[in-house]
Amino acid sequence: MVERKRYLSKLITLRDRHIIKVVTGIRRCGKSTLMQMFQDWLKNTGVAEKYIIALNFEERENQTLLSWEEVYDFIVNKLSKDRMNYVFLDEVQMVPQFERLVDALYVKSNVDLYITGSNAYLLSSELGTLLSGRYIAINLRPFSFSEYMLYFSDDGNTDRLFRQYMNSSSFPEVVNLSQTAPEMANEYLKSLYESVVVKDIVKRNHLRKFDTLKQVLTFIFDSVGSVVSPNNITDELRKTTTEKLSHNTVLKYLQYFSESYLIYPVKLYNIKGKRLLQSSYKYYVVDLGLKNILQTNAYDADLGHKLENVVYFELLSRGGEVYVGRTDNGEVDFVVQKYDGQKEYYQVAYTVNDEKTLNREISSLKKIRDAYPKYLLTMDFDNSNIDGIHKINVIDWLLS
Repeated sequence: MVERKRYLSKLITLRDRHIIKVVTGIRRCGKSTLMQMFQDWLKNTGVAEKYIIALNFEERENQTLLSWEEVYDFIVNKLSKDRMNYVFLDEVQMVPQFERLVDALYVKSNVDLYITGSNAYLLSSELGTLLSGRYIAINLRPFSFSEYMLYFSDDGNTDRLFRQYMNSSSFPEVVNLSQTAPEMANEYLKSLYESVVVKDIVKRNHLRKFDTLKQVLTFIFDSVGSVVSPNNITDELRKTTTEKLSHNTVLKYLQYFSESYLIYPVKLYNIKGKRLLQSSYKYYVVDLGLKNILQTNAYDADLGHKLENVVYFELLSRGGEVYVGRTDNGEVDFVVQKYDGQKEYYQVAYTVNDEKTLNREISSLKKIRDAYPKYLLTMDFDNSNIDGIHKINVIDWLLS
């Protein structure tokens, strides 16, 4: 089992703080496993098992608890009054009016509460209204490359593994199946895709035009790393479909994809004006293997944008707000606004072996006049400093 150290350390830091810990993320990214890891850590630090109450609402035995009141009474009857109790509610959105359950448990001084859920409904529903300022969200995703490497710790061919990582799935169970039953790995990924699209999006939002939804998602998967807006998505798809497609429909679909954590929208940031730009975004897909399901992920094709996708999620994991940078006549792939007010600038390119490509990639960085660090991440093997810009091999950076 790969230890999810980044996420586990956040839970450890937040232990016993009077704040609800909300672990969100796409289905099957490892939320339940992370909760189990943290429970094991608690036991190893001396917390007796009787002080740990864990309910997974996807398990059949817990589906007999039909209302939030029943779940509340069940938990309260198990609480120890003389000690802190650690309560874990897995896939809590399956409980009707779950936000009232969470609110009722939160006010108890002897409860340290941890909940998980598979879509952003946990944060956009009444939970956000009822518990404003009383929860912290931890967004879990499939394996990062450093976690992926831990799984393949016996394989020393880092370059080959990274190429494999960019062209396949990093969902924990898919990675496991790819080694033990490779013929089943893609079937599992297809079923996961169907669960997210059909259960989390189509059924929940009572949609009827499944084909149109799929077309929009395919367009986004094919546009990873490109700036798009609902208007140009609509205009492009109107060329290939006879169905009526409106700007508002596309806007809603993009919201549904984001809420289910299939895609992550990134805002554009005007570096000179120090302001966010509206309407246009870049979108990155939570798992590059999902592109295979829509037959848009030819092996070793579009490696530059795939590399950009990998870097985006690594930056997200390292902390701070991540934006796409705009200058007067160019673009910086990522601007990271750190919580201490510091900034970092990143340009991503598969290779810059020829001088023309190198100059093109660093031209936007060179126009930025502040003193914050600037990085050029590539697959080239040399690490160097070019006019104050740190050129780093991306694999070295990912594993640092």
